[in-house]
Amino acid sequence: MDDELKRLLDAEARAEAMVDATQRECERLIEQTREEVQAAERRAEEHMPELRKAFVDRADERAGLTLAEMERHYRERGERLQAMASARAQEAVDATLALIVDPDWE
Repeated sequence: MDDELKRLLDAEARAEAMVDATQRECERLIEQTREEVQAAERRAEEHMPELRKAFVDRADERAGLTLAEMERHYRERGERLQAMASARAQEAVDATLALIVDPDWE
């Protein structure tokens, strides 16, 4: 009976040692993971200015393209309006001359 009790106590001691070793390993892994996360956060913070600059550069580029497109659109519209105004001016001149020549013309 003493041998069996001794074996059980030895098994319990080994089991406790295994549990302790497992807990230490879990704590080590948790700490290692925490350090890796902190390192990744530091790297991300270090790269944040580059990321912001790239974002701002892309936004500036898109804004420039949009502005150029709007300028082109308004320039073309201005040209069309100018052409229409010129055509209407000629019609106004013709109508004025017609009135001067023939006051009863309508």
